Amino acid sequence: MRTTRGRRVIDFFEHRLRHSKGEWAGTPLVLQPWTKQLLGDVFGTLRPDGLRQYRRVYAEIARKNGKSTIAAGVALYLLIADGEAGAEVYSAASDRQQAAIVFDIARSMVEASPFLSSEIEVYRHSLVHKRSESTYKVISADAHSKHGFNAHGIIFDELHAQPNRELWDVLSTSTGARRQPLLWAITTAGYDRESICWEQHEYARQVRDGVISDDTFYPFIASADEGDDWTDPAVWRKANPNLGVSVYEEYLSAECERAKSQPSYQNTFRRLHLNQWTQQNTRAINMHDWGECVGVARPGELIGRECYIGLDLASTTDIAAAVAVFPFGDGVYVADGMFWIPGENVIEKGRRDRVDYMTLVRDGHVIATHGNVIDYESIRAWINDYGQTHIVREIAYDPWNAMQLTTQLQSDGFVTVPVRQGYASMSAPTKQLLSLVASRKLEHGGNPVLRWMADNLELATDPAGNIKPDRSASRAKIDGMVALIMGIDRATRHAQSMSLYESQGVYYL
Repeated sequence: MRTTRGRRVIDFFEHRLRHSKGEWAGTPLVLQPWTKQLLGDVFGTLRPDGLRQYRRVYAEIARKNGKSTIAAGVALYLLIADGEAGAEVYSAASDRQQAAIVFDIARSMVEASPFLSSEIEVYRHSLVHKRSESTYKVISADAHSKHGFNAHGIIFDELHAQPNRELWDVLSTSTGARRQPLLWAITTAGYDRESICWEQHEYARQVRDGVISDDTFYPFIASADEGDDWTDPAVWRKANPNLGVSVYEEYLSAECERAKSQPSYQNTFRRLHLNQWTQQNTRAINMHDWGECVGVARPGELIGRECYIGLDLASTTDIAAAVAVFPFGDGVYVADGMFWIPGENVIEKGRRDRVDYMTLVRDGHVIATHGNVIDYESIRAWINDYGQTHIVREIAYDPWNAMQLTTQLQSDGFVTVPVRQGYASMSAPTKQLLSLVASRKLEHGGNPVLRWMADNLELATDPAGNIKPDRSASRAKIDGMVALIMGIDRATRHAQSMSLYESQGVYYL
């Protein structure tokens, strides 16, 4: 039964709350039709006993559509206007920093409103309504310490980033002693179909479609449909109910063009801006673009030039790669690589990998070392020989399995730099690689091994949109691409440093 209580919460939003950020900072919060419908339904639909019918809300909406602002308003309403004495309201997420996002918006709303600031005391991690002895707090993600809570309201932010279900279960079962508790989950779509978020997404979809009957659960999913043309602006509105208000078609159009030119960004665009669940991994390289990057530089032109070598030694029984990256000016980089495999069972290995290693060895693109494991002395000798004819500024390596060889290279006079393989280290240079390929700023000379590995490369994406090569998902070997990315990392860092010196000059003390 829909009642005037829904109108009351809408009035609270529009008459008591003010925007805290952006172009509308300090102005009253004017709700859009979709948010009025959402709030009116959730708070205005009552059971015969007069209590709220909906106890859980799952709101899955694309980025920049104001879901954090609405959640902050919900938290404040539950704190002071829901008629609950001693209400405990909590903001939770995968970490405290994420959980604080909604809380910080709510705190700014209180500080911007004479009425709310007269009612609520503001502290660093809590808001206190003394008249009702109610509190609103941010909590961290360590679920084992959250037992014993008596929650009236829970704002669960970015559920798709939750690493497991423990915190969700602890908090969702902490409301049993309340008359009309509310768990309000907000999220964009994710990619992990084993997660608590996917479980809630599927439950919400089934409730929405009438497959499951649950009159305590309110589903709100705004997304493009499967099979929709993700490049069509008409489709964007499905996932962006605030289009033209807090998210603009010009911005989405620019992001769409980026996704068209960078295949690795397509899933990110569809997940964050069209709210579509995607797979974690995505093929990285457009091979037409790669073919356009052959370039005109020949090996003889690299003699005497400075370079940065990426060294990937993923397995002693598989393939090792060294790729030298040469800055050529005007943002152009040239890649020159060598690869090693164990010489034993080369034909069988080629049959398994579907690669003609014998021809690659014959043509000088791969070195087959003696035995059934790669002889690292061969790699060391090659790098030393390379250093005789090229200026090797740095050698980037994965510290997990290259310590002995890199120690030897250091004794040979080379500068070695560890580059770990996580998102923090690999995301920026991986994105740089994709940009260089798309803009035809990478020249690889048609190296057949690099081409094969570029075609194999797939990427893993984390909830924040960071990317890195994914060995487990890539269909075959990608060692050369990992080495190339590490070389690009060092070369572009050096180029940025040189650019800074050129723009600011050098100061002598």
